[in-house]
Amino acid sequence: MKSMTGYGRHTVTIEDTMITIEVKTVNHRFLDISTKIPRSLLYLEGEIHKRIKQYIQRGKVDVYVTFEGSGFLSKQIQMDWALLDQWMSQLEHAKKRYKLQGEVNIDALTTLPEVMTLQEKENYEPFEGELLQYLDIALQHVSDMRKKEGQALCNDLEQRLERIRSILYDMMSRRKIVIQMTRERILKRMEEYVDVNGLEEETRMYQEIALMAEKGDITEELTRLFSHLEQFCELLQVKEPIGRQLEFIVQEIQREMNTIGSKSNDTEISLWVVQLKSETEKIKEQIQNVE
Repeated sequence: MKSMTGYGRHTVTIEDTMITIEVKTVNHRFLDISTKIPRSLLYLEGEIHKRIKQYIQRGKVDVYVTFEGSGFLSKQIQMDWALLDQWMSQLEHAKKRYKLQGEVNIDALTTLPEVMTLQEKENYEPFEGELLQYLDIALQHVSDMRKKEGQALCNDLEQRLERIRSILYDMMSRRKIVIQMTRERILKRMEEYVDVNGLEEETRMYQEIALMAEKGDITEELTRLFSHLEQFCELLQVKEPIGRQLEFIVQEIQREMNTIGSKSNDTEISLWVVQLKSETEKIKEQIQNVE
């Protein structure tokens, strides 16, 4: 079992360039991938998504790729020849107009504004192979963390399931007592208001008592609850994503608990139902983070 919370980071330096890849995952109903990479590498998004799906099946995934240094920068000097022609023409014109001496030398050209500019161009393509390779390493770190978190979740869920199972056993033991108490209470009330005459009327009365007592019987609900707990425990051992299946089982468990709560008039069972609901709510919160 895996958690949907994880973080992985890998940094490598290649000559004058440091590449950092970070992968962060949180819980989400589906697999939602977001990548923050240089624009010139956007063509790799498809391959990045493909590799992520090999490690992660569910959750919100954010991938950050950053480059630092100068190894990915190419520098080039650009000359604005049209502007230089204007400068030279105007300088010659000024020379003749004001009878100036001297020539325009190379040193003067370098001081002319905006004639020569240094341009830097980012080029990440040489790092494409390394990027995908190191992405796998970061994803493996994420996967390892999600497994570790998942094991902690599994341990917590198993403890809560054991507490629920213990309460259900107490309910099962209490069930027969409650049925008998219910029958006696109904019988007492009926004897107060009904004048029993003859075996036939008395038999009918006892049939009504039995029927009313059975309506408060929680045997079927307890049986289904034990079955749901067994299914839940079995799923915890499955290596595939199980989050949605666990959510469905918890919904069924809550439905049975609500039925028990509405059926029972016994104070002790009602108290146990409150405890069961509390544990189930905590389980429901935990499985929101299960892949």
